[in-house]
Amino acid sequence: MRTVTGNGGPYSAQSPLGAHAPTTQRSGRTLPFGDERHLQAHQWLVDEAYILDAQLYEDWLALLADDIHYIMPVRVTTALGAGYDSAPGMAHFDENKYSLSRRVARFRTEHAWTEDPPSRLRHHVTNVRTFATGDPDCLVVDSGVLLYRSRGDVREAALISAGREDLLRRAGDGWQLARRTILADDSVLRTQNLAIFL
Repeated sequence: MRTVTGNGGPYSAQSPLGAHAPTTQRSGRTLPFGDERHLQAHQWLVDEAYILDAQLYEDWLALLADDIHYIMPVRVTTALGAGYDSAPGMAHFDENKYSLSRRVARFRTEHAWTEDPPSRLRHHVTNVRTFATGDPDCLVVDSGVLLYRSRGDVREAALISAGREDLLRRAGDGWQLARRTILADDSVLRTQNLAIFL
């Protein structure tokens, strides 16, 4: 089975903003679903989904590590065995903590016309698998996300389906997101814009 890893994609390694991204990788088999670490990671993802649905973006920023790399490569359709499935150097998102905070700040201005009126969002998170790493304070978490986005009363709703690989790092009595790689299931996204987060 092919394993897609965030920094070994090598999506972060190819990005200028990802130069300082954490490189921690998964080790071993997926953790049992009853493992306390898996339960914590799964709950973290569900809580995050509710925060994003409610568009509480300041709260979401507090869940992110200062050295986060958040990347969504542009997918391309290639022949079997081509050895790549994304466009080199191209990404829908290629962000660090500062650039993500600027995106959030823009939502509070009169210039955020793409989200005024705001979209109605629902993040459906599924197929969560958790992996230990060489660092006991870090977990790698795979998940699938389906975003339903409706805005206005005329256009049809948009759907974005993607797989994610996250690096969660323990912070105090909780977890923070230190790396997220988002691999969309479409090469052409059927949405007006990406003024949202996945």
